[in-house]
Amino acid sequence: MRVEKEYVFDTPDGPRALADLFDGRSQLLVQHFMFAPGWKEGCPSCSYMADHTDGMNKHLAHHDVTMIAVSRAPLADIERYRRRMGWQFRWVSSNGNPFNYDFRVSFTPEEVATGHIDYNFGEWRETGEEWPGLSAFYNDEAGDVFHTYSTFGRGVEVMMGTYAMLDLMPNGRNEAEGMDWVRRHDRYE
Repeated sequence: MRVEKEYVFDTPDGPRALADLFDGRSQLLVQHFMFAPGWKEGCPSCSYMADHTDGMNKHLAHHDVTMIAVSRAPLADIERYRRRMGWQFRWVSSNGNPFNYDFRVSFTPEEVATGHIDYNFGEWRETGEEWPGLSAFYNDEAGDVFHTYSTFGRGVEVMMGTYAMLDLMPNGRNEAEGMDWVRRHDRYE
């Protein structure tokens, strides 16, 4: 679907439109990283996903794909956390624009108060202001941007190479309660 809205993101290089985030490539992959305004740090599970990004980025770039993260937190908070975690990938802020709301990964207090949200292509009984996702976009030769794919919930596991390795092991993921074992990589003992 053609992206009709003009989204402008805060980036370390100044304000940039969605089409500018492609960095001259025709494909853009966005990690919808759960990090809302007022949070001290990004979501642990999204951080786990992001730990896999830097290694992939060089390969993706050479296959006409730019991969970035987008969060609603102010850019200064994003940059502080990105430096703490030692990540090199591009991460931009959608603070002040409806991008995360339009792509159904952020929810208003009114939506959360209803007790269900429209997430993962259906009604979701768990609520919260932020949820994870991945979205793919295409920028054609005329400069038009198209949203081509999104995945949410467990669909974002495609980014988590560690899970693929754990799935090969005798104990598998060995999870008691979802991703409760995951820590930010600088918080493991």
